[in-house]
Amino acid sequence: MDDIARALAGRDASRLQPSGAHAANVLGLSDQVPVRAVYLTDGRSRTVQIGKRTVVLKKTTPRNMATAGRISGTVIQALRWLGLRHVDDQLIAKLRRRLSESDRKQLLADTRFAPAWIAGVMRRLADEAER
Repeated sequence: MDDIARALAGRDASRLQPSGAHAANVLGLSDQVPVRAVYLTDGRSRTVQIGKRTVVLKKTTPRNMATAGRISGTVIQALRWLGLRHVDDQLIAKLRRRLSESDRKQLLADTRFAPAWIAGVMRRLADEAER
């Protein structure tokens, strides 16, 4: 599904950012494998059906695309989908294990593009003292 989405974006010279359940699945935060792989894009919106699976490209704001193609963009979208009430110490620890040192630095650099509550979670993820 990712290859198909990249091909669609490449044809239009647009950027992609996994969104929702798809972003959470990419990060290992959800075992759910979505039937619809949703990507945010700065290109045109469209839906492509491949067998029983669907690739959805949704045009979004420049602010949502500011972190496209970076781990911080995927983290922002996954956390937005999960919601604040589902973010606990266990989820933070699981996500922290998946992130490299350079990923954590990228999170800190991109906190300005995240909603306030997500920026706080991103700072916790990047904080070495909590590890």
